[in-house]
Amino acid sequence: MLKILTQGVLVIALSLNVAFAFELKGSAAEKGLAIAQESERRNTGWQDSRATMKMTLKNKAGDTSERDISIKSLEVEDDGDKSLTVFNSPRDVKGTAFLSFSHAVTPDEQWLYLPALKRVKRIASKNKSGPFMGSEFAFEDLSSFEVEKYTYNYLGTEQVNGLDCYKSELTPAYKHSGYSKTIAWIDQEEFRIQKIEYYDRKKKLLKTQTFHDYKKYLDQFWRAHKMVMTNHQVGKSTELLWSDYQFRTGLNDKDFNKNSLKRAR
Repeated sequence: MLKILTQGVLVIALSLNVAFAFELKGSAAEKGLAIAQESERRNTGWQDSRATMKMTLKNKAGDTSERDISIKSLEVEDDGDKSLTVFNSPRDVKGTAFLSFSHAVTPDEQWLYLPALKRVKRIASKNKSGPFMGSEFAFEDLSSFEVEKYTYNYLGTEQVNGLDCYKSELTPAYKHSGYSKTIAWIDQEEFRIQKIEYYDRKKKLLKTQTFHDYKKYLDQFWRAHKMVMTNHQVGKSTELLWSDYQFRTGLNDKDFNKNSLKRAR
């Protein structure tokens, strides 16, 4: 009995250490940066992943259309992640493939393969604020989050989705962003993004993205299985439903080669 009690006390002590390991200190800028760094730290080490996704587009009148998508991702040490997005249906977009190389400091690299034209088109940095395949997501929204891409300002705490969250303002430090700033809510318990507001270049609220139905993989990495991007200015929205996550499947750089976009399936 004593041994069991001792083990229980040890577990509680370890839990408390984890809970209090993160402490906000310094200026608003330093606090905002620390929150972003902790969120990134907790999502490091997954190596590679595969998933499927259903994208639902909804217009102002409430009409919807659906697209089935496959996604591969590769974690890159000391740089941004690589991702390959392939549209499987409907017929008018089937075979369309999008390749993205995110970078921490230098401009991201992105390419789009359009089967109707049978050619690969590079997305110029100045065009990354444009909509991705008719959705409410911009090309720049599809890049992996990298701490170095922003400056930070901690705004306090608020509840989102019933969770206590840190609230921070992020200002893009890279050129050609379509946003003057974003505001992000990250929960205090697991450092998962719960909500993001996007403000246009005129500093008016443009879009809100919400994150739902988080599940943990490999006992460490959280993934939201539902994301909704709502465009307040045009009355449209895009819903993403994720499924079939697999991690550490053996993907490597050769699986993310722009020359193989035409063969992506």
